Amino acid sequence: MTLLSRRTVFLAGLPVHVFSTKDLGDISGKVAVLFLLHGRQGSAREINKRAESIVRHVADRGPSIVTLLVVTIDQRNHGERLYDALANNAWNEGNDRHAIDMYAMYTGTSKDISYLIDLLPSYLFPSAEAEIVQWSIAGVSLGGHAAWFSLCAEPRITLGVPIIGCPDYLHLISRRAQASGIAFEPPYAPQSFVAHVQQHDPPSTPFTATDASNPFYNKKVLVLSGADDPLVPWESSDAFVRDLHVGPAGVKQVVVYPGVGHACTEEMVKATADFVWEHVLTIA
Repeated sequence: MTLLSRRTVFLAGLPVHVFSTKDLGDISGKVAVLFLLHGRQGSAREINKRAESIVRHVADRGPSIVTLLVVTIDQRNHGERLYDALANNAWNEGNDRHAIDMYAMYTGTSKDISYLIDLLPSYLFPSAEAEIVQWSIAGVSLGGHAAWFSLCAEPRITLGVPIIGCPDYLHLISRRAQASGIAFEPPYAPQSFVAHVQQHDPPSTPFTATDASNPFYNKKVLVLSGADDPLVPWESSDAFVRDLHVGPAGVKQVVVYPGVGHACTEEMVKATADFVWEHVLTIA
C-alpha cells in the first residue's frame, strides 16, 4: 500500500492539512496543490479520507513530473471553526437565513483559498525547497459550490472539479425554496443579497466569451454530478455548463452519473484523481 504523509500547518490559526506520498521535508522540484473541500455540515476530518484516496490513486498511476499535495481545511462555520450550528441548517431544519448563510460560507471559503495561495508557499517551503507551479480545487456539495466560485474568481486556480456542486446559486436556491414551501423574497431572500449574488456569481461573468475576458478561459474543468440528485439537481447547472466556454487550451468534461443522488462516490474520487494526473502531474 502507498505510504502517506499528513502534516498539519497552522496558518494564522487556521489548521491546514497537507497530504502527499512524501514528507514535506523530502519534497523538491515542482509541486501542484489540489484544495479539496467538504460539504455542508461536514468537516476537514470527514473529507480527509477522500484526500488520502486521491493521493493513492495518483500514486498508483506511477511516477509523475510534478509532486501532488492535497490540502484540506474546515469551511467557514464547520469543523473546528464551528460557532453557530443552526446556520449550517436548511429552512426545513429551522434556519430562516439558509439562502444567505450557505452562500456566505462557501464564498467566504473561496476567499480563504485565495489567502492560502498567497501565503501557503512560505509556510510549506520557507527556503524555496520546492516551487508550487499549479493550483487546483475540488469540492463536494457546498465544497463544489466553492470550487465553482474559486474557478471563476481566482485566476491562479487553473483546474477545478466541482462534485455535486452548482455554479448558478440563484437557480439552485430559488428552486429549493419553492420545494420547501418558502417564498423566495424578503426576509428569506433580501433584495440586497439577491443583488449581490446577481453581481458576483459565475453567471454574471462573460463565461461564454471566446477571449480572455472570460474568467474560465483556458481553464480545465471536470464536472461530476448525480442524475438523481434531489438536493443539487443537475437542471440547476445544466444551462451554465452547456454554454461554458473554456478556450482553446481549456478542457471541459462533464459526467452526470445515472442512478446517483446527492453523493460523492468512489468513482467520482477516482475520476478527480485521473483528471489531475492527466492535466497537471504529467505536464512539466
